[in-house]
Amino acid sequence: MVESAIDTLSQPQFDVLYALHRADAPLTQRQIQESTGMSLGGVNTAVRTCEAAGYIADRRITPAGIEALEPYRVNNAVIMAAGLSQRFAPISYERPKGMLRVRGEVLVERQIEQLHAAGITDITVIVGYKKEYFFHLADRFGVAIAVNDDYVNRNNNGSLWAVREKLGNTYVCSSDDYFTTNPFDSHVYQAYYSAQYVEGPTQEWCLTTGPGGRITGVTVGGADAWTMLGHVYFDRAFSTSFRRILEDVYALPETEPKLWESIYIDHIKELDMVIRRYPSGVINEFDSLDEVRGFDPMFMENLDSEIFENISAVLGCRKSDVHDFYPLKQGITNLSCHFTVGDAEDAAEYVYRHPGIGTDKIVDRRAELEALSLARDLGIDRTFVTGDPDKGWKISRFISDSRNLDASRPDELEQAMRMDRSLHESGTALSRNFDFITEGIKYERILKQYGPIDVPGYDELREKVLRLKELADADGFAKAPSHNDFFPLNFLVDSTGHLDLIDWEYAGMADPMIDIAMAAIYSYMDFEEARNLLREYLHAEPEGAKSSPDQPDREEELYPLVAAYMGLGGLLWALWCCYKISLGEKFGDYSLKMYRYFKDSLRILQNLGKF
Repeated sequence: MVESAIDTLSQPQFDVLYALHRADAPLTQRQIQESTGMSLGGVNTAVRTCEAAGYIADRRITPAGIEALEPYRVNNAVIMAAGLSQRFAPISYERPKGMLRVRGEVLVERQIEQLHAAGITDITVIVGYKKEYFFHLADRFGVAIAVNDDYVNRNNNGSLWAVREKLGNTYVCSSDDYFTTNPFDSHVYQAYYSAQYVEGPTQEWCLTTGPGGRITGVTVGGADAWTMLGHVYFDRAFSTSFRRILEDVYALPETEPKLWESIYIDHIKELDMVIRRYPSGVINEFDSLDEVRGFDPMFMENLDSEIFENISAVLGCRKSDVHDFYPLKQGITNLSCHFTVGDAEDAAEYVYRHPGIGTDKIVDRRAELEALSLARDLGIDRTFVTGDPDKGWKISRFISDSRNLDASRPDELEQAMRMDRSLHESGTALSRNFDFITEGIKYERILKQYGPIDVPGYDELREKVLRLKELADADGFAKAPSHNDFFPLNFLVDSTGHLDLIDWEYAGMADPMIDIAMAAIYSYMDFEEARNLLREYLHAEPEGAKSSPDQPDREEELYPLVAAYMGLGGLLWALWCCYKISLGEKFGDYSLKMYRYFKDSLRILQNLGKF
C-alpha cells in the first residue's frame, strides 16, 4: 500500500473518492464531474492529489482510498418518533404521525428502508407517545427501540438525551418525513442540516450561511430563504461537542421546552454545521392533515380511522368532505381539534373532543352525555351534537369568534348566574349523584396505586375533610342538577355576548352551592369575593322561573356552605393534580393554590362558629 500523503481529505477529494466508491467501477473525470457537480478543473485537481496519495489508480478507488473514506462512514441513524404531533389532530389521537400510510407506504417504514438502501442498518427509533405502535419495527427491520419517558414534559431535546451515547457519525431523522428520493449516503464529509428554498414570506426557520456553506445564523420567519427541513447529519466532532453542551444544559428549567435545534442555535459559534441544499419537493414534512392530503389525494379515502368513521356517520358526510383540521387549546383533561365539513356557504364548523389519558378512570361518560342532553334542551349549551358514552369522544358545534367568560364583567357574570339558576331550578333529575368526598376517595384510591400519597399530614387532613362534609351535609338542602365544574374557561361567549356552558364531565345531582364554590375557586376569588358571587346568584332570576323574593335573604344561611365547598373543592382538585402529575403532567402552582382554599376554608368556618 502506498503511504498516504494526505492526513485528512478535503471536500473535493472526498467527493471524488465517494463517487468512485459508490460507482464501484472506473469513471472518467467527466463522469465524476456529472456525479459530484464539481467543476471539471476541480475534479482534475482532486484526482491528481488522490492519485499521488495512492487513493486512485486506473480510474478506480484503491483499498487505500476506501480506508481514507472510513472516518467519514455513517455509523448509525436515530429516528425521533416520541412526540404527540398535536398539529396532526385528530389522527394523532389514534396513532403516532410516523405510522401514517402516505402514497401506500408507512412513513417511518419507508425511511428505514431508505436508510437500509444506503447501507445504514444500525438504526434506533426513539419512541414515547403510543410507543407500542413502533415495537414491531424491531422484528421486521432489526431496529433498536429507545424509550423517551419524558416526551410529555420535554421537547425533542429529551429524545436526543435518550440516545446521547449513540451519537457519532449519525443521521438524526424525524419519523414523519417523506423523501421522494433517497437522501441518505453511506459516507458524509461533515455535519449538515438539510434545507429547501422557499420563495416569498415564510414562518419557517431561515438559514444564513458563510464560507463553505457553514450555518452562521437562524431566524424564525423570513422571505426568499433556505429553510431548515428534514434530516440532519452529526459528524463525530459535532456529536462530541453537542453531547457536552446537552449534558451541561439539560437540567436547566429553560431547556425543557426547547427543540434540540434551539440548543444548537444557542451555541452555533462552537457547533460547526453546513447547509445541504435539496431541490424543492424532495423533502416533505406534513404539519396538518390538509397538507398530507394535498400531497396524497387518496390519503383520506385510504385512511383507516375510527375517528373519521364516527364523524362521517354522525354528520352524514364523506371522509373527503372533512377538512381544515387544527388543534384547539388543550383542556385540562381532554384533547380537542377543529374541523370543517363542506365548502363555501355549506361549510359547517365543529369540534372533535378526544378523552385524555386516564380520564376513563375518573369520568363517567354516560352521565356526562345525559347532562349534555339536558343542557342542550335547556338552551344552556347550544354546541353539543353527540358523543359516545363508552369511548368518550364527543362532537360539538364550533363557535367562531368566541372567547371565555370574563368574571370581572358584571353583565357576563349575571348571565352565568342566571343560567346556573335555570339549571338548578329545571325540575329535572340526573341519574348521577356528585359528591366531593366520593370523588376525592376515587382519586385517593387511584393515587395509592402509584404508591403512598406524598402529602405531609394527609391522614389529619382527611379527618378535617370529613368534618367539612358533615357540615355541608347537615344543611340538608335538596340536590339539583349541577355542572360542578363551573369554570370561566368552560364558558364560550360569542360575538353577540351569548354564553354557552360546555364541558359537563362532572355534572350530576348535587348541592347547588357547589357551582358557586367552584366558580369562586376557579376564578381565584377570595372568600369575600365568593360571598359577593353568592349574592349575585341569589339576585339572578332565571328566565321563565317563578319569582323567589325571599331568595336574597338566604345569603347568611348559604355562605358557610359555599365556604365549606370551596375547601372541599380545593382539596379535591389538589388530589386530582397529584393524580395527573403521576401520569407525567405538570400544573405549576395550581395544586398549591387549591390546597390553600382548603386551609383557608377551615379558618373561615371556625371564625363563623361552625366548628
